[in-house]
Amino acid sequence: MALDADNVTPLRPRRPCPECGKPSQRATFPFCSERCKDVDLNRWLTGSYVIPATEDEDEGSADERG
Repeated sequence: MALDADNVTPLRPRRPCPECGKPSQRATFPFCSERCKDVDLNRWLTGSYVIPATEDEDEGSADERG
């Protein structure tokens, strides 16, 4: 019994690529292509994306330990 690709239910709904807005592809999810995947990786590696942190909380916890 062969499976027909049209009858397969996707595991995740298709979402737009976060880089260009085209529909995502299964092989490069959530991106549409290797190019968009590499663009996103480059932004992380060069520091364009930064997770904000507050230094006040770190300093306060060190002072309380005493």
